[in-house]
Amino acid sequence: MDERENLSWQAFGEASRELAKVIAADGFEPDLILSIARGGLFLAGSLGYALAVKNLHVMNVEFYDGVGTTLDMPVMLPPVPSAVDFSAKKVLIADDVADSGRTIELVYTFVKDHVEDVRSTVIYEKPRSVIKCDYVWKRTDRWINFPWSGEAPVVQRTGQVLDALAAAAALGAAAALAAAAREPGCPAPPGLSWLVGGRPYWIGSL
Repeated sequence: MDERENLSWQAFGEASRELAKVIAADGFEPDLILSIARGGLFLAGSLGYALAVKNLHVMNVEFYDGVGTTLDMPVMLPPVPSAVDFSAKKVLIADDVADSGRTIELVYTFVKDHVEDVRSTVIYEKPRSVIKCDYVWKRTDRWINFPWSGEAPVVQRTGQVLDALAAAAALGAAAALAAAAREPGCPAPPGLSWLVGGRPYWIGSL
């Protein structure tokens, strides 16, 4: 049995449209949508079109450093927007998932004293989330495969954090290159080194 929730691009489109209808039916008309990068960018963009909101802002918050592993607390990464930018506005915070809920809680706390109203929306919400979002497409206790993070990146960067599926895909690609590199007279590809047993390891990956 698959222990993951798998979201396709088509299902994402349906989810974002359904959320937009629920938000509109609730009578909430946000002046701006505040997306939490990176996963919240997709939902924020979709809702921006569906709710006719052109004013989109981004906050970059780092919390996960791997699948199921987190930092001690979420951290805002620069550039951090000025809270005055949200003054007296109705703000909709958008993210892909409220897992622990601490990322959305951090952003909510950052803006709540400066705005007319602030609400939050996510595609998924986990039962353990410390914050209960106003608009949720689906509640699940499974780890989620999102369509934008399920495949390996086309580049490798130092300190890169990969979703489990993306990490597996990256390892598979590396293994294929490793097999080719072991042919006589073929040097190891750039960025690829060798571990005990010939297992490939991409420099810069976790």
